[in-house]
Amino acid sequence: MSESFVYGIHAVARLLQQSPSRCHLLYCLERRNPRLLQLIDRARDAGIEIQLVTRERLTELGGSDKHQGCVLQIGEMDNAMDFAECLQSIGPQTLLLVLDGVQDPHNLGACLRTADACGVNAVIIPRDRTVKVNATVRKVAAGGAESVPVIEVTNLARSLKELQQAGVWIYGTSGEASASLYDHDYRGPIALVMGAEGSGLRRLTRECCDHLVKLPMRGQVESLNVSVATGICLYEILRSRGSD
Repeated sequence: MSESFVYGIHAVARLLQQSPSRCHLLYCLERRNPRLLQLIDRARDAGIEIQLVTRERLTELGGSDKHQGCVLQIGEMDNAMDFAECLQSIGPQTLLLVLDGVQDPHNLGACLRTADACGVNAVIIPRDRTVKVNATVRKVAAGGAESVPVIEVTNLARSLKELQQAGVWIYGTSGEASASLYDHDYRGPIALVMGAEGSGLRRLTRECCDHLVKLPMRGQVESLNVSVATGICLYEILRSRGSD
């Protein structure tokens, strides 16, 4: 079984609460911090092994010094889904998020957190030229990386075409689009496609979209951070669908 690591008090607590069976080993600083003590108590109650280690060891395990005194070793995700399963599960209210080459783990983590909040069924990313779900992504996602399936595909353009054949409407975001985000009705199965930081959607990805939309920009800046734009777009889709 493959192993990975999650760091940060909130992210670790969420996993201990939601998926204790995936939690294998909790590494902690030997401190009297009440929040760390709560994590240790919860891990003990779940029968999870605990090791007290140095701050340097936590940084080495998590790949970051922002670990807040704890790193959790976990097994494979319970919500694993491949693209074929995604196609088979499409229904009238399916909502997918497609990220075309997001590079920053903080952006991916923020997108996963918003995807969880908006009830996104799965997040699709290309296998190459994109950040993977790592410890930083998991911390920023605050549990979203565990609740929302992340599907890697070899050929994103081909995958979008297969989604179209399965009845999914593909909406891409582009500053060059003539239509606003607010010009459409988003009822029915939808895939929202967001581009990479700076470069936006790749040409082949853009050509696979049924519609291109843009966010109205009234100030001097030309674009928003991809995670911020993702949040705006997903919540507009929910509003259009009449979601509470």
